[in-house]
Amino acid sequence: MKASGLDFEKPILELERKIEELKGLTETEKIDLSSEIKHLTQRLEKLKREIFENLTAWQRVQIARHPQRPYTLDYIDLIMKDFIELHGDRLFADDKAMITGLARLNGQKVVVIGHQKGRDTKENLLRNFGCAHPEGYRKALKAMQLAEKFNIPIVIFIDTPGAYPGIGAEERGQAQSIALNLREMTAIAVPIIAFVIGEGGSGGALGIGIGDKVCILENAYYSVISPEGCAAILWRDRARAPEAADALKLTARDLFKMGVVEEVIKEPLGGAHRDPEGCAKNIKSAIKKYLQQLLSLSKEELLEERYKKFRKIGVFEEEKETES
Repeated sequence: MKASGLDFEKPILELERKIEELKGLTETEKIDLSSEIKHLTQRLEKLKREIFENLTAWQRVQIARHPQRPYTLDYIDLIMKDFIELHGDRLFADDKAMITGLARLNGQKVVVIGHQKGRDTKENLLRNFGCAHPEGYRKALKAMQLAEKFNIPIVIFIDTPGAYPGIGAEERGQAQSIALNLREMTAIAVPIIAFVIGEGGSGGALGIGIGDKVCILENAYYSVISPEGCAAILWRDRARAPEAADALKLTARDLFKMGVVEEVIKEPLGGAHRDPEGCAKNIKSAIKKYLQQLLSLSKEELLEERYKKFRKIGVFEEEKETES
């Protein structure tokens, strides 16, 4: 997939363009430029590693929002078979920002749930930029309850800047629908594996984020608030978003260190959008690994371990001051 560049990617894209030009000359003019191409390719690989292995928190946020990054439906297509989408919440409407359905993964039936963004303006308006309404969270809960009824594991893809904050959503009970999901997901007695594949923003992400295993892609983020929102509240200046991103500890590495996620899923160098198939393969391996572990547990063990997992997040100890 051809990548459109972020600011810090410009030196890489410039080298890639030069290599493509030389390859084009080799074909059209029949000139042997193999040594120059090899030299530039080596420089390109070195440059990629220097840039992508030393990204700031804000730069990772930018990659998480990349317009060509794979979304939920892309991963479903790459990882699963026989996908049948389920629509509606049986109360109000079908929220296009939330995908739910049935599929097979290596012969294993799964219920799949995830946020879905759009590729262009028209689709983004249809998908509401991946920001779900209350009916989206109710649709997700309906799918989870169906999974529990038929004893089918659940796979979740999280990718949203946050739940939709509009008046209509508030009137229809946005906060209540997310809170209900938090409560009910703790008691859904089938394995739940969740992946943060892009943005993991606020309650919009957490509303489908209670899982036995929560994983995050290398360049995704998971946070109580967006960097821009944090900067606007703390400093009344959204331009300080890069500073806020550092303070929020929202990167995959930070979250793993704090025990919020079980695993950081490796992305291809430069981000998932540069090799969606390779990234999907890594996600699929993680699903298979964790399904094997979780399906061996009894329902009682499963729920007990899930409860312990979330209870221990944020636990800290204070050192007692010694008298001088």
